[in-house]
Amino acid sequence: MGGLKLWNWQKEDWPDFHFDPIRLAELEGRFLQESGVYWGSVKHLEKDGKDLLAVELMSQEALKTSEIEGEILNRDSVQSSIRRQFGLATDHRRIPPAEQGISELMVELYRESQLPLDEARLLRWHALLMSGRRDLVGGVYRAGSDPMQVVSGPLHSPKVHFEAPPSNVVPNEMRRFLDWYRSTGPDGAKRLPMLTRAGICHLYFVSIHPFEDGNGRIARALSEKSLAEGLGKPELIALSAAIHRNRKAYYEMLERCNKRNEITEWLVYFAETVLAAQAESQQWVEFLIEKTRLIDRLRGKWNERQEKVILRMAREGPSGFKGGLSAENYLAITGTSRATATRDLQDLVEMGALVRTGRLKGTRYRLAI
Repeated sequence: MGGLKLWNWQKEDWPDFHFDPIRLAELEGRFLQESGVYWGSVKHLEKDGKDLLAVELMSQEALKTSEIEGEILNRDSVQSSIRRQFGLATDHRRIPPAEQGISELMVELYRESQLPLDEARLLRWHALLMSGRRDLVGGVYRAGSDPMQVVSGPLHSPKVHFEAPPSNVVPNEMRRFLDWYRSTGPDGAKRLPMLTRAGICHLYFVSIHPFEDGNGRIARALSEKSLAEGLGKPELIALSAAIHRNRKAYYEMLERCNKRNEITEWLVYFAETVLAAQAESQQWVEFLIEKTRLIDRLRGKWNERQEKVILRMAREGPSGFKGGLSAENYLAITGTSRATATRDLQDLVEMGALVRTGRLKGTRYRLAI
């Protein structure tokens, strides 16, 4: 790197982040307003619905925060682990270490969202994320003299997107980070608005990059904790799902803002992403309310095959089966004959449970929600 001061942490004003609060004011107001709508909607869910909402959104967050980093986890294992931790019925499958670790982190984030953040908690989160890894030790800051760089491209000619502070300064940088986090919280002397604090928290943490791996996942968990502290309760915001939909924009924005400490552009992007995530969570709540109404209406009218298919479709959430349910899907789920499947599907349409689109082999069905 020579004598160049290229990165944000090398600047004289680090870590004094600058931003324009006026550009964030409307977004902060919308977040508070939509939080009120969300909690008003959640009140209409029975306990089973609230449990399902928690399991679905936590498992989605676990899967998507991992996918952002290129790690693909087993959805059924993640959901089974989360259900088990909530004391809900499960299939008693053996959960692989990676799925178990991220699931425990998500449940702790939800249950202990109002407890203080300290170094011990951060290190425990990292240890959970690294469960099953044999190539590195979890729960410790990085060490060694080699530069910590975020790179892409071929080994012989890599592109350096970011270089983090040297390992020997990480403990001190993390002490400063934790002091900043405490002082900017709801009861802190330097309290910040919710979206602003969560956005700075994310960028500040990934700029230090204190671990060998898992920094992005912990940064997103910290953002969710920060938001939950501001609200006084965990809202189950689908943050990683919103980021995952456009990972390229996420990484580009991080790169554009890692060379300076004026971060208005990052904070506006982050706030808009949180609002998109909040809208997705609201869709889930509304879907679960309508699903309950649909099932209540169908109870006593459907047969076991139809019930199995409707409940299976409901598991897919607001987006439904990719491309819609086909007759082939119905056959695969129920194991019935084609003639029976055709009659069952027609009955479900007439009962108002399914909506049919397309013709012949292109016929597809979706829940009437």
